[in-house]
Amino acid sequence: MMGRGMMGRSGRGMMGRFSPEDMSAFADAQIAAVHAGLKLSAEQEKLWPPIETAVRGLAVLHLSHMQAMRQNQDALAGDRVALIRGMADRMSQGADALRKLADAAAPLYATLDEAQKRRLEVLAPMGPRGIMGPGGMTGLGMMGPGGAMMRDDADGDDDDGRDDR
Repeated sequence: MMGRGMMGRSGRGMMGRFSPEDMSAFADAQIAAVHAGLKLSAEQEKLWPPIETAVRGLAVLHLSHMQAMRQNQDALAGDRVALIRGMADRMSQGADALRKLADAAAPLYATLDEAQKRRLEVLAPMGPRGIMGPGGMTGLGMMGPGGAMMRDDADGDDDDGRDDR
């Protein structure tokens, strides 16, 4: 959906220019889109709040990781071991948050019909680049590891290898 159009020539993407408030608003919008798109029954609605809480926790964690990396970027640039330790810490925290999401989502997912599952795949795609793959948000799409809007195209060629048609 957002594809290469959100990537600047610097390889950082437009998301690097957004404030924490902007990122929170995008997370709110993506969560609302998934919730609305699922068209939950009254019984299923009761299972939604823990999922939303877990997704918001992932979004907050991701935003805090991004801010910490930006603030410490220069200090850690020459210390590869500290960079690796920081990555390990972030991965561990992310894994814990993802387990919470999986635990929260399991009861609702078990009740989804095939149409709801099909819509979920479009609204919150899974992929090889992280929990939500290209176009993701932490837990639901936009802010996830490797999400299209957040991805930093490391080789700087503005080509993420996907066919964005």
